[in-house]
Order: sequence, then structure tokens, then C-alpha cells
Amino acid sequence: MGFLDKLFGKKQEEEEIMTKLNIGIILGSTREGRVSPQVGAWVKEIADKRGDANYTIIDIADYKLPLLGEAGADASGAAAWSERIAKQDGFVFIVQEYNHSITGALKNALDYLRVEWNNKAAGIVSYGSVGGARAAEHLRGILGELLVADVRVHPALSLFTDFENGTVFKPQAVQEDSVNQMLDQLIPWSKALFTIR
Repeated sequence: MGFLDKLFGKKQEEEEIMTKLNIGIILGSTREGRVSPQVGAWVKEIADKRGDANYTIIDIADYKLPLLGEAGADASGAAAWSERIAKQDGFVFIVQEYNHSITGALKNALDYLRVEWNNKAAGIVSYGSVGGARAAEHLRGILGELLVADVRVHPALSLFTDFENGTVFKPQAVQEDSVNQMLDQLIPWSKALFTIR
């Protein structure tokens, strides 16, 4: 194979990759009775209709990550977590507000990795008594340190208007538009950052 064939073959391969990005929808809570799986499934359903990326739900509870730095911790979950995050081109974080911030489980999962997060984009879908706004703002600071570029549009779900009895997810119709607007920003940013990795 000649130089030009290799060059054009590589360019075509990059274009194919960029047309179908891998976007991980990360569930940010691990507690019993959590509602993040409902929210994550709803975001994935909206996202899949777009056909502009491969969207996958990533549940940090599946990785059984011990506290970072804990002695004698099983490394298999951490290795699987690293591999899964490294394969993603961007993220949608499903974030619930605990005591004006993100969950300890999400912070721990973020801290476990470094380069796997770098030069990727993220959107945030939050929920809580004030739409999870304070948790989302804390997450933005953490993402910045990890070289993750978070987009501006931020669907904020209220426990009072988007959930029945705080447990059954029933989003207001306007929220779907907000998710699509967030993805409209996330996809081009993810494509742009792909070019520098």
C-alpha cells in the first residue's frame, strides 16, 4: 500500500469514527432506590432518536469502585472503569444533588481516572429540589480540572415538577427540548475535541 493510500485510508477511518461518536451516559448515583436509571433511560431514548452517535448508559454502580487509595482494594473494577471511559468520545452526566454537591460515588469515580477523561466534552442533566443546579456547578469545576469541556445548555429537573412523589420520573414536555439543545452542543464539541486526542 502506497503512502497516499495509507494517508487517505487513515483519513477515511477518522471520518467514519467521527460520524459515530461514542457518548457515555453516566449514572451518578449508586444508592438503593435511586432514580438516576429512570433519568438515564429517558435521556438515552431521546438521544437514540437523533442517530448522531452511539449512546450507552454507564452505571458506576456496576464497577464496585472502592474509595480511591483504599488499601487492598480489588483493582478489577478500576481497570474495567478505565477501559470503558477511555472508549468514550463524550459524556452526559446524570447528576443528583446531595447536600449542595455531587454524590461521593461520582466524585470517587471521576478521581479514579485522569487521561481517560482528557480532551472530551460533556453535558449535564441534573435533578434535585432546585433542579440539581448546585451539584451541576460543582461538577463543572471538577470537569474543568480533568480537561473535560462542559457545554452551556443544562437540563435541570425538579423533584417537585418532574417527579411524582420524588420517585417516579415524569418529566415536563419542555425538558425534552432542553436535552436536545444540550446534545446539539455536545456532539460538535465532541467531534472537535476528537481531533486533538
